[in-house]
Amino acid sequence: MGVLQSNSFVYCSVDHKTLNSIMAQCSPTSRDRQLSAYNYHLPAALIAQNPVTPRDSSRLLVVKEAVAEKAVAEKAVAEKAVAEKAQNYQHRHFRDLAELLLPGDLLVLNNTRVIPARLFGRKQIDTFRSNTSPADDLLNETRSGAQSTYSVGSAVVEVLLIEPIDADRWLALVKPGRRLQPGATIVFGEPESPMMHALVESRDESTNGRVLRLIPQGDRTIEEIIYQLGQIPLPPYITQSNSLPEQYQTIYARKQSQRTGTSLGEKSAENPSTASLVGSVAAPTAGLHFTDRLLTELAEKNIQTAEVTLHVGIGTFRPVEVSDIETHQMHQERIEVPAATVEKIQQTKANGGRVIAVGTTSTRALEGAAAISGKLQPYNGKTELFIYPGYQWRVIDGLITNFHLPGSSLMMMVSALIGRERLLALYEVAIQSEYRFYSFGDAMLILPEATLNRQTTAQ
Repeated sequence: MGVLQSNSFVYCSVDHKTLNSIMAQCSPTSRDRQLSAYNYHLPAALIAQNPVTPRDSSRLLVVKEAVAEKAVAEKAVAEKAVAEKAQNYQHRHFRDLAELLLPGDLLVLNNTRVIPARLFGRKQIDTFRSNTSPADDLLNETRSGAQSTYSVGSAVVEVLLIEPIDADRWLALVKPGRRLQPGATIVFGEPESPMMHALVESRDESTNGRVLRLIPQGDRTIEEIIYQLGQIPLPPYITQSNSLPEQYQTIYARKQSQRTGTSLGEKSAENPSTASLVGSVAAPTAGLHFTDRLLTELAEKNIQTAEVTLHVGIGTFRPVEVSDIETHQMHQERIEVPAATVEKIQQTKANGGRVIAVGTTSTRALEGAAAISGKLQPYNGKTELFIYPGYQWRVIDGLITNFHLPGSSLMMMVSALIGRERLLALYEVAIQSEYRFYSFGDAMLILPEATLNRQTTAQ
């Protein structure tokens, strides 16, 4: 065995025997269908609690093609075994992205914006009951300005708004759920002068969430109240963060209008409270690494960008809980793939360029739109596409992605692109190299030549 090493770059490759083993992963095995096959151990110290500054100073694990030579670091037997499976990769930084892509390539970005979807309130305790429904009581009170006789509990209720159902009804996750059954009311704001009530109308069995009817008090809109009281919902594994809300937004995030489904634009003069509240409950984290400087550098090299929208909801972060992943049911998420993006993708491919999805959400939007008719077309609707090993790719050629939680549907998606064993080996390389994981963590660039599709075509 030999070692090829230059400064901060380590080049690793494999022999024909190992390469043939990698090729075999194009056909998923029974092990690929088992939830337990997507586990790995991550030291807690590697869970990023804060973003780096500047954004593009994050590290980037570049995954390259499998080649027919072997050169792995000879530090220990365990490290050699990991390197043989991980194969051909480089340690770089995200700011190097323009050097790693080719003129004519196309990056597809998810332009969704994280909304202040986390609210805290208290459960209302009625001291009398009328003959009308709880919703009618609240509406009558709102219209008349009268005050019902009630008190609130001392325990705090947490509400995470997942997606709007219509103008005043939302699907939400609530804590503690056992105390918030249909008919219960949540009070937001000071008990003496509440800003909004939320009536629990029903349970949603598919998410174990609740359908809430939001009833604003006074002349303020629901959107105004949510923007005033709501918080940007950081993931539960981020427990000690000093980050600012804007650091959990991509620099190209756009405000969305529920009425038209069109992007209003980051610099729009429209007050966000005047449009129906639409957006994500989690950031498309692969996009957090981009800076204005980097986007300018990419454009100067003729590496173009296009946008899609996927509003991140429970479908993305809901854990897979079934032992056979093929029986997992993805929750629907709203996507929009505009005609301009479809045209850019078609032109890129016609000119011999590569389509690189920025993040698993952009990937799901593109592949979800293509799944409707078998080829990519403009689409505005919902997708429940679940991508796992064995999936036949229709649109993307490569992928930029962060490092994901064990057993997540996102790990399964990336495994479908480069193979589960290779992905786990790359994760082990990242752990040994002390990469930062999850939402505020580092990234991985999977070049087109590293994908199973490209390897199969080359044989």
